[in-house]
Formats: sequence, C-alpha cells, structure tokens
Amino acid sequence: MSSFDVVSEVDWQEVRNSADQANREVGTRFDFKGSDAKLSLDGETVTLQAESEFQLEQMMDILQKKLAKRSVDIGCLEIGKAETANNRARQAVTIRQGIDTDTARKMVKEIKASKIKVQAQIQGEQVRVSGKKRDDLQAVIALLKNVDFGLPLQFINFRD
Repeated sequence: MSSFDVVSEVDWQEVRNSADQANREVGTRFDFKGSDAKLSLDGETVTLQAESEFQLEQMMDILQKKLAKRSVDIGCLEIGKAETANNRARQAVTIRQGIDTDTARKMVKEIKASKIKVQAQIQGEQVRVSGKKRDDLQAVIALLKNVDFGLPLQFINFRD
C-alpha cells in the first residue's frame, strides 16, 4: 500500500539567516540611518521595532524578500497588528509550523469529498494519505495543491 505525508514545515536555519540578513540591511539602508530599527528572532516570533509604522512596513517588505530568496514560503507568516506607543512602533510576526487539527479535518473532508479511493488520517501535526494506486495519490496531491488552506504544504515520505 502506497502512502505519503502532508506537512507544513519551515527550515529554521533559513529563517534565522533571513532575519539576520534583513537586520543587516536595515542597519545599512539610508532611510533607516539614525533610527533604532531592528529585527529580533525569539523562538517562533520575529519582532520588528522601529520609530514609525511606515518603517515597520519597509522592514516587513525586506524580511519577506529575504525569506522568499531563501526558499521559505511566506504563507507561513502570521503578521500581527502594529502597536505604536511613545514614538516607537512594534510588530510581531509569528512563523507557523505544523497543521492544526481544524485544518487537518478540512483536508481529510476535502479528500473524502473527491471520491478518490484513498484513506486519509490525522497523525499529530500531519496528515497521512494511503492508497493502492500511485495515480490516486498523485491525484490527491494535485487536489490539495489547488485548495487554499491558508498555509504552505509539503508532501513527504512518498512510499510505493
């Protein structure tokens, strides 16, 4: 019986490198000279700090470009609201990883509604799809790629 896993993961080393590169670029850019703008990565959260919301938008653009250049899907970013107080602006960006239970249920429901002869089951933060024919599994991959679940998906452990 063939199978594969559907996951949503990010390469944390690439995220760290992207945050460092974005921080370096903010330090050297002319429009940030004299301001105390910086990015910091704490666990799964990137915190942007600047003097104005406009600078936060510029920093967010820099961060997204650096992540995209390093092959990290920016669909995993959950951007928080910008908070402004005392001539300082802050914004938290959470990097999501793993498939939450509700999204996994939607995936399984979508697979079952397609009437493709496969079984889908939730295993923690991933969904395992198994079936007899390789063509059926490839049809499920194509189906899941066409539906937007709000997070980037990867298909791993394809076993024949």
